[in-house]
Amino acid sequence: MNEFVQSLRLWFAPQRIREEGDTPDYRFSLANERTFLAWIRTALALIGGGFAVDQFLPGLSWGIRTGLALALLAAGVLCALRAVNHWVRCELAMRRGEDLPVSRFPTLLSLAVAVVAVAMVVVVLFGWEGR
Repeated sequence: MNEFVQSLRLWFAPQRIREEGDTPDYRFSLANERTFLAWIRTALALIGGGFAVDQFLPGLSWGIRTGLALALLAAGVLCALRAVNHWVRCELAMRRGEDLPVSRFPTLLSLAVAVVAVAMVVVVLFGWEGR
C-alpha cells in the first residue's frame, strides 16, 4: 500500500522521479512516454465510444444502452488512470535498473471491450429496441 501511495504522489510531482536511481537512456524514457500517450488515446476512444452508444442508439432500450455506455466510459476512465500509473512504475523501474512491471490490466481491458463488442453484435443481429 505504501508503494501505491508513493506512486500516486509521483503522478502530481513527476520531477521527484529523478531522485530515484540513475537516469536511463532517453530513448527508453521517450518510449515510455509514447506508451503512455497510446494508453491515453485508447482511453479517449473508449470514452468516445461510450458517448456514441448513448447518443446514437436511441432505439435501444434504456437499460441496455446505458449499461453498454457506462461499461465503455468506465473502461476509458480506468485506462486513463492506468496510463499514468504505468508510466510512473516503468520510469521508476528503469531508473532503478529493475525489470519492467507486469500487469493484468491489458487482459482485463481486452475482456471488457470484448464483452461490450459481443453485446453490440447481439444488439445489431437481433435489433433490440426499447419499447
